Amino acid sequence: MPETITVPASVELAVVERSGFVESRHAGSAIVLDAEGVPVLTLGDVETPILPRSSLKPLQALGSLTAGAVLDGERLALATASHAGTDRHVAVVRDMLTAGGLSESDLGCPAAWPSDTSTRDELVRELGQPERIRMNCSGKHAAMLLACRASGWDLDTYLDPAHPLQVHIREVIERLTGAKITVTAIDGCGAPVHAMSLSALARATHRIGTSSERSPFALHRTAGALVRAVRENPWAIDGPGRQDTIAIERLGVFAKGGAEGIMIMVAPNGTTVALKVLDGSGRAATAIAIALLERVGALAAGDVAQTLAQLPLEVLGGGRGVGTIRATV
Repeated sequence: MPETITVPASVELAVVERSGFVESRHAGSAIVLDAEGVPVLTLGDVETPILPRSSLKPLQALGSLTAGAVLDGERLALATASHAGTDRHVAVVRDMLTAGGLSESDLGCPAAWPSDTSTRDELVRELGQPERIRMNCSGKHAAMLLACRASGWDLDTYLDPAHPLQVHIREVIERLTGAKITVTAIDGCGAPVHAMSLSALARATHRIGTSSERSPFALHRTAGALVRAVRENPWAIDGPGRQDTIAIERLGVFAKGGAEGIMIMVAPNGTTVALKVLDGSGRAATAIAIALLERVGALAAGDVAQTLAQLPLEVLGGGRGVGTIRATV
């Protein structure tokens, strides 16, 4: 069994307060790189591998794009999204599939209910069923299928780690992280997910987040276009009232959360955070990342305060606010 980050190697990142009482503590690890990509702050163990989960999606999307998928605007943002499954999200993913002569049945992700509550309630009222296109990773899968279509690769086996697309994605990830992949697991959507250290994830995220569309290197031009698409379409990468979307809208950051307490975030000046909440809870991850960027001077305190007020961090008691989830970094 591969080694993972341990409790003693972690530090407190956030607390949950109820009526002035600290009810819970979230421990984990984090690393901050400055605008030049130099580490300026490390908390806990940032070298033991973690599974980035959906925070790997920007790297996977770049793999699909450099393998032939042609996307821009909101379609490009959906390629790296963990979307809420709203009708608007589904319409874009359906357009992506149609453009490649593909259908929803080609998607290899499992069927799911939308995570957007109002959309799910409406589907239930209409006696709808879980659908693959509603699954939060369907945009990533559509991009993968488009890459396979463009490159002439088999569609039925595109999630196999030995498939040419997945081999190509792994090579792109290694190029961006500067580290060889030694452990591969299967993510919740069925796609391969590759273990790496938080420092490696931060390096890759910084390279993506600071890439220019005028770069002489094709990969960096593509990365610059991806980041711009996300910043211009924050609704696409997550959904209404959800944390990634709020952070991007309010602060102009590039942000991508992942399951099990993973978060990556790049400030407008290129300062980059990668973090892992050890207990797997993501409820504090966005607040922690924002607080770390404020701590190193990459975000203004006033902007941070206004953004935190919009995030779902309130602790309720009897239907009213009695506390908060608060970063302690």
